[in-house]
Amino acid sequence: MTLKIWRQPDAASKGAMQTYELDGVSQDMSFLEMLDVLNEDLIAKGEDPVAFDSDCREGICGMCGLMINGQAHGPEVTTTCQLHMRSFKDGDEIVVEPWRADAFPVVKDLVVDRGAFDRIIQAGGFISVNTGSAPEAHSVPVPRDDATRAFNVATCIGCGACVAACPNGSASLFMGAKITHLGELPQGQPERDSRVVGMVAQHDAEGFGGCTNIGECTAACPKEIPLDVISRLNWDLHAALRHGH
Repeated sequence: MTLKIWRQPDAASKGAMQTYELDGVSQDMSFLEMLDVLNEDLIAKGEDPVAFDSDCREGICGMCGLMINGQAHGPEVTTTCQLHMRSFKDGDEIVVEPWRADAFPVVKDLVVDRGAFDRIIQAGGFISVNTGSAPEAHSVPVPRDDATRAFNVATCIGCGACVAACPNGSASLFMGAKITHLGELPQGQPERDSRVVGMVAQHDAEGFGGCTNIGECTAACPKEIPLDVISRLNWDLHAALRHGH
């Protein structure tokens, strides 16, 4: 395979694409395992290995974000660590880049700083629940449909594929998932208005773009978060502003 990979020593330096030839790639390898093989070759040659993020390699943590041939996470709707080389053909040329977003500055090579997501979550604040022993299961009734929707949107792993895929670099899908998750539950109601106002303000301050409902975000999302969470985000924001927040 021919790999064209973005190499950049650090955030202050200019980057460029570099080309590598790689043989002996098994179709059963994950994309990250293929990069591991490349790095073993580079280290054996005394060259600097390609820096990329990964952690669980089970599609859970959201660390492994890459642009592969111009698509967030590659040609399959999954995380990069769960993308396998059988999705490519022998002799293919594969272009690998970091997430494309001003709000995700490059740290090195394919590694970006996604701290902006953490700051958006922090801006949402806390929820008013007491800690301690577990409450009785039926002490706070939650309708089944609400609980199911909250659980489904809570599967967002914060990988950033939605931002990288969006032409505007918007994080509205990520933010909508987090706001909908708590907005569907009774525990999330006391801070509902302040949460959405704070998160939207932080989103804009971080330099993310606005949503124009193109839909690339949900198409690239490995957890298939639905686009209507953005409608919920906008609804909650307008309601909070009407309430004087």
